[in-house]
Amino acid sequence: MSLRIVAPRWCHGPVPTDARAIWLAPDLIAWPGETDHADWQLWTAPDGGIGPDGAGATRTPLLRRGRLASRWAARHPHLAGYHALVVPGLDVEPLLTGQVVVAGRGHDGTLARTGVQIAPLLDHLYADAARRRTYGWDPATGGFRLWAPTAHRVTLLTGPAGAETRHPMTRAGDGSWHAAPGVGQQVPYAYEVVVYVPETARVETNVVTDPCSVALTPGSARSVTLDLADPRWAPDVWRDTPSPRLARAVDESVYELHVRDFSAADDLVPPRLRGTYLAFAHDGHGTRHLRALAEAGLTTVHLLPTFDVGSLTDDRAAWQRVPDLSGLPPDSPEQQRRLGPVRRGDGYNWGYDPWHWTTPEGSYATDPDGGARIREFRTMVGALHALGLRVVLDVVYNHTHASGQDPQSVLDRVVPGYYHRRDALGGTCHSTAANNVATEHAMAEHLIVWSMTTWAREHRVDGFRVDLMGHHPRSGMLAVRRALDALGRDGDRLTLYGEGWDFGEVAGGARFVQATQANLGGTGIATFNDRLRDAVRGGQPFDPDPRRPGFGTGAVDGPAATDLAHDTDLVMLGLAGNLRSYELPRVGGGRVRGDQLSYHGAPAGYADEPDEVVSYVDAHDNETLFDALTLKLPVAVPMAVRVRLNTVCLACVTLGQTAVLWHAGTDLLRSKSLDRNSYDSGDHFNRLDWTGGDNGFGRGLPPAWDNEAAWPVMGPLLADPSLKPGPADVATAAAMARDLLRLRRSLPLLRLGSAALIREKVTFPAAGTDLQQPGVVAMVVDDRAGDRVGGDVSGVAVVINATGRTVRQGVPGLAGRWRLSPVQAAGSDPVVRGAAYEAGEPPTLTVPACTAAVFVRE
Repeated sequence: MSLRIVAPRWCHGPVPTDARAIWLAPDLIAWPGETDHADWQLWTAPDGGIGPDGAGATRTPLLRRGRLASRWAARHPHLAGYHALVVPGLDVEPLLTGQVVVAGRGHDGTLARTGVQIAPLLDHLYADAARRRTYGWDPATGGFRLWAPTAHRVTLLTGPAGAETRHPMTRAGDGSWHAAPGVGQQVPYAYEVVVYVPETARVETNVVTDPCSVALTPGSARSVTLDLADPRWAPDVWRDTPSPRLARAVDESVYELHVRDFSAADDLVPPRLRGTYLAFAHDGHGTRHLRALAEAGLTTVHLLPTFDVGSLTDDRAAWQRVPDLSGLPPDSPEQQRRLGPVRRGDGYNWGYDPWHWTTPEGSYATDPDGGARIREFRTMVGALHALGLRVVLDVVYNHTHASGQDPQSVLDRVVPGYYHRRDALGGTCHSTAANNVATEHAMAEHLIVWSMTTWAREHRVDGFRVDLMGHHPRSGMLAVRRALDALGRDGDRLTLYGEGWDFGEVAGGARFVQATQANLGGTGIATFNDRLRDAVRGGQPFDPDPRRPGFGTGAVDGPAATDLAHDTDLVMLGLAGNLRSYELPRVGGGRVRGDQLSYHGAPAGYADEPDEVVSYVDAHDNETLFDALTLKLPVAVPMAVRVRLNTVCLACVTLGQTAVLWHAGTDLLRSKSLDRNSYDSGDHFNRLDWTGGDNGFGRGLPPAWDNEAAWPVMGPLLADPSLKPGPADVATAAAMARDLLRLRRSLPLLRLGSAALIREKVTFPAAGTDLQQPGVVAMVVDDRAGDRVGGDVSGVAVVINATGRTVRQGVPGLAGRWRLSPVQAAGSDPVVRGAAYEAGEPPTLTVPACTAAVFVRE
């Protein structure tokens, strides 16, 4: 929601502790209320210390001028309704390095004051010139540059902490500071920034690392000078292995993986390498599993955050030991109780807590010092490339781990009040459950674009998943898209997708046009399709009762989903690319465009093109797919059927027209013992067993801090031995999942790549007719037009049967003769080989229970 106030409360204490006035231009301050006070003044003091009556301040009269002009409100929508205070001709730049207060005296003589937010004015004064610069350490010149326009003084400190050499820096007109002491590589450094801090109302001396750090000392205590082009940091496997090519975004199939999960429990990996980057270069169970997926058709590994993380320490000796949890009952609360006291220090976290955006996380390196961790990170990238897999990094620029004067705060201690988004009272916004970054500010955008292009150019990663992308402006993400395209990777377009959710202080365009699902049409930037996810699984992630079924979880025992027809409509739309322009025949009759179909009151179809969507059914957030099936299916459903439904749910996203993402281990029936938010649940609940010996179900009641309200539902399930799959079940699920990847790779008609071709060729002939059966979707991709998009195959028919019975699905207009796809005919699943085509009027496709069958026409 928009944070606006029209009746501001004044600060009457000795020092303003808020900042409700906003300085937009040298002559204009916006005030969030009426300007009917008799006397307005701007109080300034270079070192702070302004008294309650203005003592110690230089006073400048301000003029009242009604409501803020519409052009300013258009540029800053959250300021609509604010009033204008005019600043007379002043040299404002020197004022911005000290305390700034707006004071108003009422007609009754009452005096009240507020601080001033100056970030928009800093952009106005400096951004055009400042963003033409490159910051950090320059290996070509040995020089350093830091943007700190409000600093009184900046000194470069080189050498180990406590034995530094001091180098005064010189300020340029664009607000940056420069020094060129000719320092070489592998030298620790920091900046000593003397700056006024509104939070403390005084000038502080902050010793801070570089926001543009590309290397760090252990503990992230100091930045390190490093030439990323130096061969010393280029391991052979990284240097000699090119990135795998990807012809089109819709060809991408992604496996979302946490670095530590990959090898923490892998007994083929040497103990000292478990949980590290180097494990990816070792022939462990995980590497073998990724190789098998790549051979089946997987194109990409998406790594959860690998930047420097504030909630993790790279000092392994300091990690707290997890107590013995063996022998405890599968439904016991004791496991999570024993983990609770050590979880903050056990070295485990998903890592959505950025400290330094452009340096690899040190806890995943065997040696976190300087170039060593760079070399190890690149070894991982090269090893994945050698498997034929692209590498996508999960990046988090919408918030930081710390802000203000916190020791782990970098941005705020360099330019206080600039890089973090402020609410109407001047406090840092926390709608992301962290310290929100003002991604709309010019130099924040500049830093983000530089960071992402550095990862892509210097470390050869192949793309990015942007966390909470809706907290970024659309314009900022387009700037990223242009910068990545300009890298010119042999015609291979770097991947860019993210979370297009709309919430918080920016929701509904309150501050800018956001990079949300609804606003990215025509950009080629993709967002996750929560419509398809929820339709397949049932319910929504934050439902108080997790048992609500959906298309893939509610029809096996008879149509049990609360709205199976609507869920089926959403599944069909998702298979067709989730396009706003696609006209869909509804299960209940009639036709509707994608953007007219409702998803909790919002348009279900939001994409202009299929490359603007990533389809998925589970990810690191919320319960795994297996756990969702456990919560939603009747307890009496046999394990063999659960295994098949796992494949059915994956088929709903894998056999559609968009890029697809699987959570690591979903093909192995991975469970987190029903944990819905395992970000800090340690190796115990996140354990990933690539051998299939233990899928993770029944490791105890999941942590109380996120799951306790559902324990009464979870306990009996975890205690039921029939709900834990055995190794044979896991092996069956994994083999069937690989067949889905083979189907996707072998059939270009499942990846048409354009909205026009989807509208022309993709139909759901039985939908809206008497032939439609509950819990069944029949999709036809017809290529008879002669353009041979499908190669040797002139048509594909996909029937997804989520029911517990064999269905004979009539498919009107299914011309020609059809047969089961060669992949499934020779595949791992003997049941699907019972699927058959029968000519007639209408033609019929017979598909066994809980099966996704794909037919082809030669």
